[in-house]
Amino acid sequence: MSRTQLVARIGRNWVVLFLFLLCVIFSFTGRGFLSLKTLNNILLTSSPALLLAAGETFVIITGGIDLSVGFVRGLISVISAIVIRDLYALGYSPYFAIFCGIVVGVLLGLLPGLVNGILVARFRVPPFIATLGMYGIANGLALRYSKGFPITFLPDEVGEIGNGFFFYLLPGRLFTVFEKPLGLTEAEARNLVGIVPYATVIAFALLFVFGFVLSKTQFGQHIYAIGGNIDAARRAGIPVEKHLIRVYVISSLFAAFSGVLSTLIFSIGTHTQFAASLELFAIAAVVIGGASLMGGKGSILGTALGVFVLSVLEVGFLMSGILPFYRYIAVGTILVFAVVIDQLFPEIVYD
Repeated sequence: MSRTQLVARIGRNWVVLFLFLLCVIFSFTGRGFLSLKTLNNILLTSSPALLLAAGETFVIITGGIDLSVGFVRGLISVISAIVIRDLYALGYSPYFAIFCGIVVGVLLGLLPGLVNGILVARFRVPPFIATLGMYGIANGLALRYSKGFPITFLPDEVGEIGNGFFFYLLPGRLFTVFEKPLGLTEAEARNLVGIVPYATVIAFALLFVFGFVLSKTQFGQHIYAIGGNIDAARRAGIPVEKHLIRVYVISSLFAAFSGVLSTLIFSIGTHTQFAASLELFAIAAVVIGGASLMGGKGSILGTALGVFVLSVLEVGFLMSGILPFYRYIAVGTILVFAVVIDQLFPEIVYD
């Protein structure tokens, strides 16, 4: 292999190599970083972010951008939590209340994407402006219904589902499936390790389905064509307007899934002004994963790698005792580096 080929191969796989390098560095600087408990915590807390970034991937491949996903996630988290809380307070089964909260949240999550898609596709409103408008609308509605406070008093079953694992391990003593072992002492409970979070399996299942749609179906290929050259796509007979509407609906749908999942994991309906950083996290993950903001390139697998780079960075900095603001510096540096790599190796695609 020539030197040029070696450099090209490293450039094409830099995210995988960088993720591996981060894990090696933090294994020395952060005590217990490579433990099973830390790994599963990263998987669990990354699950909502995986969904948020996956939806953004579809939009960015078309050459657009969706700035509303962070506050749509917050709005759906609030609405689903309110439905769960109120139905449970009325005496309904906690599982029925949770089911209704999920259904209402997911269905309501389709509307922002539909509005965004119609504005972009039918009225030719620039995606930045259309989704920025929805950003404000979702933010205002979430504040209206939450009154600026988290939605609490949800049934305990919410947290049990959101923070449940398929397997539980007490090193050297117990291994159980689906249910935590009973009768543990306080010390044993602290040492209990959950393996394979429910939330991560749900997120991966959705990513697998939509990753297949994006990479293996005609609809997915049309999305790449639109991002590559929208005028050529129209001349080729691709229904560009319909596809763009569907893409923004998918983005909003993933934001809704992310909002519902965050409610289950944190056991509260969360809305915060800091939700503005969530779409920036999603966009950064998509770009780090190999997508181009010019459109026509990107993948769900690459986005997942980008999310894990950012998540590992955050957890590693925390466990290493590094001040939080350095994380933002690191993310900004990595993002710029990713764009430079995209210019040097434009053929990078993680299938």
